[in-house]
Amino acid sequence: MASKRKKKHWWQNIKFKYKLTIVNENTLEEVFGLYVSKLNGLSVLLCVLFVLFTLTSLLMVYTPLRNYLPGYMSNRLRSSIVENALRTDSLEQVAEQQSHYIENIRQLMAGQVNIDSVQSVDDIDSLREMPIELLQEATDREMAFRSQYEKDERYNLTAIRKTGTDTDGLRFHRPTRGIISSSFDPDHGHYGVDIAANPNESVLATLNGVVLWVAYTLDTGWVIALQHRKGIVSVYKHCGTLLKQQGQQVTGGEAIALVGNTGKYTTGPHLHFELWADGKAMNPEQYIVF
Repeated sequence: MASKRKKKHWWQNIKFKYKLTIVNENTLEEVFGLYVSKLNGLSVLLCVLFVLFTLTSLLMVYTPLRNYLPGYMSNRLRSSIVENALRTDSLEQVAEQQSHYIENIRQLMAGQVNIDSVQSVDDIDSLREMPIELLQEATDREMAFRSQYEKDERYNLTAIRKTGTDTDGLRFHRPTRGIISSSFDPDHGHYGVDIAANPNESVLATLNGVVLWVAYTLDTGWVIALQHRKGIVSVYKHCGTLLKQQGQQVTGGEAIALVGNTGKYTTGPHLHFELWADGKAMNPEQYIVF
């Protein structure tokens, strides 16, 4: 019984209402009155706490603030961080390579001749200074390649033996626009004509044919040779840029390269053009109007 009385007394104490009154000091008139119990105050406090907890939970769930919680990170954010880290690393490598490239260009423009040397697969190419005489000197590998090419070319040119050059039905195209600066002179080892032209002027195939050979040599720079009908071969030397690859079909008048100034034996932008038939050099001026 005593226990029940204590519980009843405690419950009545919780529910007991207190009156909060605001009185006018001058007239002693009651301005405002409010009955409040401990139970009401506890209920209001719990409601306020519940609302605050709900709002905080909603903010954490539906806003990026949840990413700042310790141990919480979405898979999307984690993958984004990893991807950004990889991109940053790649950008650092590209920036380092670009810095090396700009430094090499600066050295070349300053008159320093450099050569690439690769230390390892993972290292960036570095340049070291080399004497000009050493760069211009033909290596054993280049001499062997040149000898093999001359042998193959001689074989291709002499595959068909005729007493004369049959050009009937062939319409030769002018290889490029320009002025002949050096004529055909086989007695002095000049087996073609030099055509002075503007840099990057188009070099055209003189006849329909197939790209026989493309390469770069120390003496003549970029070279492209075409195989045509009736055993005719045309050769274009000192090109700046080649537009065709070996084995490609070309049409007469089609651009195959650009005029350049490459190779040791050149003094300015021009095209050295040769015509060969049955192993013999032909004078291009006899077949083409320049």
